[in-house]
This record gives sequence, structure tokens and C-alpha cells, in this order.
Amino acid sequence: MDTCKLIIAFITICASLLFVKCSDDDSIVVIPQEIVFSGTFSQEDSMGSPGINTIFSGSGDLKNNFNKSIPTNRATFQPILQATLELYHDVYAVSLGVDPANLDYETNILGLDAATFNTILAQFDALQVAPEGETIYFNLTTGLALTSRKLADDVIDVSLTLMFGGTAGNRFDGNNGTPQLTSDGVGVGDRTFGSFPYLNTSN
Repeated sequence: MDTCKLIIAFITICASLLFVKCSDDDSIVVIPQEIVFSGTFSQEDSMGSPGINTIFSGSGDLKNNFNKSIPTNRATFQPILQATLELYHDVYAVSLGVDPANLDYETNILGLDAATFNTILAQFDALQVAPEGETIYFNLTTGLALTSRKLADDVIDVSLTLMFGGTAGNRFDGNNGTPQLTSDGVGVGDRTFGSFPYLNTSN
């Protein structure tokens, strides 16, 4: 049997396992299995702001340790996150043929220096809730930031702005051979977000 036939046979077998006929017999009763909470449990992951651990933590082991830690106990990660942020600036400078000393991190659009910014990222990387305020990843007009996110928030552009935008949000504006680095150039697309739990409008 040639490779093409083997692939078709494999897909057919998988499809037969995935699609089963559902009965319309209302007399069928499904008995849920008992959930056992005895034993010792450990945290393996945590719900946080998008991109922070992925962008700043570095190695896989550091990412895992970050996920397993309690947000309020993450002060030890602050120097790691800050070193990574400053390394990004150095790499960016070298890629442009610019002296890295000329592209050090400066106070960002939220008025935070590198140390303060990374302290916030380390200790407050958790799913935030703003019960009486705006839920937003970043509001350029009000300066409100990191109170969770809306589905339409462009978290990558916001992250780049906080990392490279400086106090005006456009630090690298083409001067001195430093093109702007506050957007990945990817638009929001044509998605229409519906109500929970639908990402797109339900049919």
C-alpha cells in the first residue's frame, strides 16, 4: 500500500473514532463519576496576563517555576524579568548597528522605570478583576492598565509600547536609525466578538 493510501486509511480510522451516533432516547441516564479531593495537590499553572511569562521569563524551567508560584511571592522573579527587558533593548540596538548604551530602557508611558515596571509584572501577573472600573489591558487616554483584558485588546502592541515606547509611547520614532517598535503590524482582523462564551458571534 503506497503512502497516500496509508494516510487516507489513517484519517478514516480517526474519523470513525471521533464521530459516534448519539441516541435520542431520553431514558438514558448518565451517572457522573465521583470526584475525589483527597491527597496532596500542587499548583502547575496560573491564569495571568497574556505574554508576560512567555516574553520575560526566559528558559522553560523559569516559566514553569513562575507558573507554580503564588503571584504575591514572585518578588524573586523581578530581577530576571528586568534583565530580560534590558537584554531586548541591547539586542534591538545591535540589530540596528546602534550602541546599546543609547537604547537603554527609559520610563515608559505609564511613568514606570524598568525596576518598577517589572516589579508590577512579576507580582501582579494574575487574572485581574475590575468590578467597578474598566476592564482593559491598556487605555491610552486614561492610562489605566492591566485590569485584565478585553478580547479585542491588542496585547502585543500594548506590550511593545510598554517595553519600547518611552514616555510618549513612540520612543523609537525613526530618529537616529531607530524605527518605531510599538506594534507587530498585525491588525485586529474582521472578527465580531459576541457575548460569553462565544469568541465570535454565535450562529
